[in-house]
Amino acid sequence: MFRINIVSLSFVAVVAILVLIVSCDRQRVYEEYQAVEDHKWDMNDPLVFITDINDTGRTYNVFINVRNAGHYAFSNLFMFVNTLLPGGQLQRDTLECVLAAPDGRWLGDGLGDIWDNRILFKSNVKFPRPGEYRFELIQAMRVNPLPGIMDAGIRIEYTGGVTR
Repeated sequence: MFRINIVSLSFVAVVAILVLIVSCDRQRVYEEYQAVEDHKWDMNDPLVFITDINDTGRTYNVFINVRNAGHYAFSNLFMFVNTLLPGGQLQRDTLECVLAAPDGRWLGDGLGDIWDNRILFKSNVKFPRPGEYRFELIQAMRVNPLPGIMDAGIRIEYTGGVTR
């Protein structure tokens, strides 16, 4: 007599779903979050992300991911984004991340009191040379430390375009 162990079946189902989810995100080149200590982001503590980009013939979209608590006191988040290219060239951008609608409704995906936003930073960008790219996210609000920001991150994905 053949008996199916419900725990084994559940484990197999969870693994299959995870594999399916991961394999469906073929556009993603790099994605990482970093937690903000005590959910209070100090402007002197940049969040640093390092990745290798080797295909300079493709175009990419670069997103900034922000996770905020429902008690975050502002509708937006200003930050500086420093990008250090291979060879030492530094690019510095200022980015406004809109986190709430004018009526106060939080934007993005929410679960309970936590909200996730993916903000387009650069679209159809070509990385000029292969190698290691370093991204630094620095909060640029007038309040320091800034309470209510839980995590922030970078996502780089293919646009589908190839330019040679």
